[in-house]
Amino acid sequence: MPLAGKGMLLTSMNIDAADEADFNRWYDREHLEERVAIEGFLEARRYVAHAANPRYLCLYSTATLDVLDSPPYKARLASPTDWSRQTMARFKDMLRVVARVTISNGTGRGAALGVVRLRPTPGNAAPWRDALQEKLTPEKRDGIISMHLLESEPELSGATADIPAVRNEGARDWFVLIDGTHVGAVSAVIAERFTGPAASPFPLPVSVGTYALMWDLAKCDIAHR
Repeated sequence: MPLAGKGMLLTSMNIDAADEADFNRWYDREHLEERVAIEGFLEARRYVAHAANPRYLCLYSTATLDVLDSPPYKARLASPTDWSRQTMARFKDMLRVVARVTISNGTGRGAALGVVRLRPTPGNAAPWRDALQEKLTPEKRDGIISMHLLESEPELSGATADIPAVRNEGARDWFVLIDGTHVGAVSAVIAERFTGPAASPFPLPVSVGTYALMWDLAKCDIAHR
């Protein structure tokens, strides 16, 4: 699979303009490396919105879903640095989703990312998953590198002691990720497969957005430091 591992932590948030420089410095100089260093974490990717809300998005890949409920991860959550505590307290419109990677097709990751948020019910989950196997086919569109489905785990998602996330909103939502070489290709697939006439059997998504990659960090990047 193009995504490393079977677990994913998705976080997104806004930040006041006055705090934005320090927020980005914290992410780039402390937080990503701190998280990727945790046992079972494999990589992290940071994004900024092209046309999306919230403005910032981060994806953390883990070897298994259980890593996101493991003692090493819980220990890090319980002992944030002062910089982390101060920065996280400033998050706005925070979404924190722990999810299983249930579909991952293609090869590699792209510079542009589309995010489609869907809200299944227990009765339609199986047919939706089958339909998404057909829709998440990157080889059928130029400029699309890989496509993925994240299925939220509500018991693990939501706020933590120092992260003021929205705890229950859409706790069972699914997130389609579309990796592409440019935003135009990603936007076209969203319009064609998820918001246009061919979106059946899905209703209109809860939200859609496009993001540009800021940077990524893999375990191997820090393993020998």
